[in-house]
Formats: sequence, C-alpha cells, structure tokens
Amino acid sequence: MAGVLMFVMVGLGAAGGLVVAQRRAQAAADLSALAGAAATGDSCVEAGRVAAANDAALDRCRLDGEEVSVAVSVPGPELPWASRWSQVRVTAEARAGPG
Repeated sequence: MAGVLMFVMVGLGAAGGLVVAQRRAQAAADLSALAGAAATGDSCVEAGRVAAANDAALDRCRLDGEEVSVAVSVPGPELPWASRWSQVRVTAEARAGPG
C-alpha cells in the first residue's frame, strides 16, 4: 500500500510541476507579445528582452503588420522517469496587436 501511495504522490507532483511550468510559459509569452506590440523599435528584440527577464527563451517571433506573434519556452520540472540528459521544456504561444 505504501508503494502505491508513493507512486501516486510522485505522479501528482510531476503533474503539478508541469502545470506550474505551463503557467510560467504562458505568462512569459503574453508579456513578451505585449512588449513587442508596444515597442517603438525592433519588436522582436523587445519581446526577447522581456522573455529573458521572465526566465524564458524566445523560440519564435513574427511581426505581421502591427501584430506580434511569439513562442517561448521554459524549463519544465525534473521528472523522475526522464533521462538526465533530456530536459523537459514547456512552450506557449501568444499574439498581441492593436484593436
């Protein structure tokens, strides 16, 4: 019974870590897109600066007129069953522009 309980707790901890990482990634993507849309200079440079300030990596930035689309990624939780050399990354996308 203790083994089953431990197995369930590890699974719940991993799921919780993934949810937290996804929320962090989405917040960084939203802020980066907004910063890129409000920038007076290079939108993608500003989006990258805001992503880095939120401990995220800017994976993609596209400017379509006045609309900025970004994709960012953050490191996920350390999963017990994942390899030491394969780190889980969680990604999120956002888009911002006028109107």
